[in-house]
Amino acid sequence: MFDFIKKVLFGQKNDPKTTNTNTSVTTATEPEMVYLIVGLGNIGNEYALTRHNVGFLAVDRLAAERELPFVTDRLGDVCEFRLKNKTVILLKPSTYMNLSGKAVKYWVEKRRVPLENVLIIVDELSLPFSKLRIRGNGSAGGHNGLKSLEEVLGTQNYARLRFGVSNEFSKGNQIDYVLGKWSDEEMQALPVALDAVGAAIKSFVLTGLSITMNLFNKK
Repeated sequence: MFDFIKKVLFGQKNDPKTTNTNTSVTTATEPEMVYLIVGLGNIGNEYALTRHNVGFLAVDRLAAERELPFVTDRLGDVCEFRLKNKTVILLKPSTYMNLSGKAVKYWVEKRRVPLENVLIIVDELSLPFSKLRIRGNGSAGGHNGLKSLEEVLGTQNYARLRFGVSNEFSKGNQIDYVLGKWSDEEMQALPVALDAVGAAIKSFVLTGLSITMNLFNKK
């Protein structure tokens, strides 16, 4: 399992010549624009390669591309980097899925992140494997992590990127399916699929929600 995680995080990296690793502090004359990218999941090795944890894997992959370590902080593991003139914070909540809203609210307030600069990454049963769907608002759709966000933030108006995990399970086995491991075929395809999520994240930060939706919802 851990060999595969290493492959997901460190294998098939993008060309380093195209990677922006600038971590300089914003100057006084340059207003700081902060973005919070949250991958939802459950902490613990037993959940590391489950479908429900694809949010964790997505931000892990993006951090590894830039060789950035996560640091354990209040209510989650975090790291950050600069992308053009913007600060991007990656967050993996340590509250477990059902209490994700608590961690997101804390970091939104701590870093004064406008809600329109928040992007949540979650698994989605109604989409085929690796299909992406980005929206600027909407219901939780039965996802416990999004339910927690809606309850704590008091709104459905935040961007979310849903990563398709398909729904290849028999009636009554949904929980076992989402908390189950990826198939061998899915595991082989995950690195490339997660790179697509990384590209969508960068697009969200650099070009905004509307353009990102147009680019990635068509794929």
